[in-house]
Amino acid sequence: MRITAMNTENFERFEALYPPESWEKEIRKLIGFIWSGNSAEIIGFPGVGRSNLLGILSYNRACRQLHLGNAHNDIHFVLMNFSEMRKKDETEVLKFFFLAIIDSLKERSMDKEAEKAQILLKESLEIPDQQVVLQGLKKLIDYLSLEKKLSLVFLIDRFEDYIPNISPEFFTNLRALRNRAKYKFSVVFSVNRPLEETLDPSIYTDFYEFLEGNQIYLPLKDMASLNFRIFYLQTTAKKKLTEDKIKKILNLTAGHGKLTRLSIEACLESDKYEDLEEFLLSKSKVISLFTQIWKGLTPSEQNYLETFKSEFKSTYLEKVHLVNGNKISIPLFAQFVKKQEKSPKENKSEKITFDPATREIKDGDIILSDSLTSFEFKLLKFFIENEGKILERDEIITAVWGDLSSTAGVSEQALDQLIFRVRKKIEESPNSPSHIATIKGRGFKFTS
Repeated sequence: MRITAMNTENFERFEALYPPESWEKEIRKLIGFIWSGNSAEIIGFPGVGRSNLLGILSYNRACRQLHLGNAHNDIHFVLMNFSEMRKKDETEVLKFFFLAIIDSLKERSMDKEAEKAQILLKESLEIPDQQVVLQGLKKLIDYLSLEKKLSLVFLIDRFEDYIPNISPEFFTNLRALRNRAKYKFSVVFSVNRPLEETLDPSIYTDFYEFLEGNQIYLPLKDMASLNFRIFYLQTTAKKKLTEDKIKKILNLTAGHGKLTRLSIEACLESDKYEDLEEFLLSKSKVISLFTQIWKGLTPSEQNYLETFKSEFKSTYLEKVHLVNGNKISIPLFAQFVKKQEKSPKENKSEKITFDPATREIKDGDIILSDSLTSFEFKLLKFFIENEGKILERDEIITAVWGDLSSTAGVSEQALDQLIFRVRKKIEESPNSPSHIATIKGRGFKFTS
């Protein structure tokens, strides 16, 4: 793709500048789910462009026209960044939905509709009650979908930041909203890992039928958006890299969106280096990105990337295109991993501990509880508090699911799935666990 000119004067949002062909295959698949009234997951590890893709759907008119044709005005995308909802309760989430819809209506200059939404929000907040806010939101969904004939699509970015605090009520409320608009309501969850890997099935039972199988994994490289970013960076820097230099950068980054951008920026700022690979690995922003990617992997995945000899093999690593065969897909990241393998494991301690003061579960300086769901947290906390004891299945179920009106419906399979998910997050080899051992015929024993 050749970009020959750029005029930013008429665009308030950066995503509006992207070529409409950006992530064309992935957006086309997503639109298919939306047309059928279903929801979907956009999956990718840090930096591959999940936020950019959602921003393009929200603010890029040319992209919507390409994929939706004459119906592009009939679908209303509501973008919301759920990193802002970390540790917020359900009432705050419902208010956030309200405010995000209002902002999205103003963005499209739908002033009358935005004013109606503001009135409904004000009325809903007169009584500080979650059900009142939910009823107000239902009225707004009715107004937009039935009266204004809009199909609403919630684009929930960085949903993984909210997952540790999530409850079944979140999905129950989404189901209630979907019931108002039926096929004219969809939710797109932008996540770093599939929900089925991170959530207990009982949490999203109410919404599962609209999500089942609707997963879109983003590629490492999207050429349309990548060419645009390279052109934009050179235009704003008023400096140009040689085609050979760009080719070398792309070989090292494999076209990974954020990594390529950081590498281009570094080379535009300075050309005083002898070895391009060493130069890029000396940049703090590049190391920060790699550290974020690394910390987002489970111990077993980290171990696999370091050795490729582990019995464990992750389909996740292949689906997000971080691994191709027995090789890391991004050469620059592969060098970072080699250094991780050689360096001492400074942040690893001999014990996994629970701190009652902060209510955090830690492995050295690593806060494990930040990546645990509520059920996973309860399970691991119970194990830590009963280290060395053989715990029977019934007492574990009572400890983890005891808040439910009855634990009779909690199956042994549900417990096994929960234990395996926790093992994936704390064990170097989930199939040969060193922390959570199965005691055949009796239960489980935890060793820190």
